[in-house]
Amino acid sequence: MGLHIDYYVSLNSPWTHLGAARIEAMAMAHNASMRIYPVDFGAIFAESGGLPLPKRSPQRQAYRLQELPRWRDHLGIPIHVKPAFFPAAEMPAAACVIGLRETVGDQPAIKLAHRVLKALWQEEKNPGDPAVLAELITDVGLDADQVLKLGSDPKWAELRMADTRAALDKGVFGAPSYVIGDDIFWGQDRLDFVERRLARG
Repeated sequence: MGLHIDYYVSLNSPWTHLGAARIEAMAMAHNASMRIYPVDFGAIFAESGGLPLPKRSPQRQAYRLQELPRWRDHLGIPIHVKPAFFPAAEMPAAACVIGLRETVGDQPAIKLAHRVLKALWQEEKNPGDPAVLAELITDVGLDADQVLKLGSDPKWAELRMADTRAALDKGVFGAPSYVIGDDIFWGQDRLDFVERRLARG
């Protein structure tokens, strides 16, 4: 059996999207299990010294707009640098992802999270819209009515808060973060190191 990856994501993060296909492929190649946590990075930033995008300095915001096209072109992932619906309301999709994780399994939860990110960053869709979210759920082979009903349970919001606290306790401060044992790898640009860690076993 391979290693286990705790996968901390923001469903608004372009960097999470840019690493999505690669982390799935790495986990599969190394027979690693992976559990997704769509945590509240607003709460994490508040305790870890980070800032949400609108509050970052003009220099940091400008640099982000240079880096996104670089990574888009390098990886061949045709994202919109300024998507129409960013930032989307995260909680509806996050609740569905957490509900799936807890009741159906890790893989369906990961597939839905990655579909949500693709819709936002590549397709100019609003995953915060219930009708759009229903389409995305259907796209990954799940029953939209059932998953939306599952996601409406308020206990998932409480669990998200607990997951967020656990992320902070582990030392997570940014998205995406891939945690293997005591090793934290922050950012899709650290996936080469994740692969080396998985290969080492």
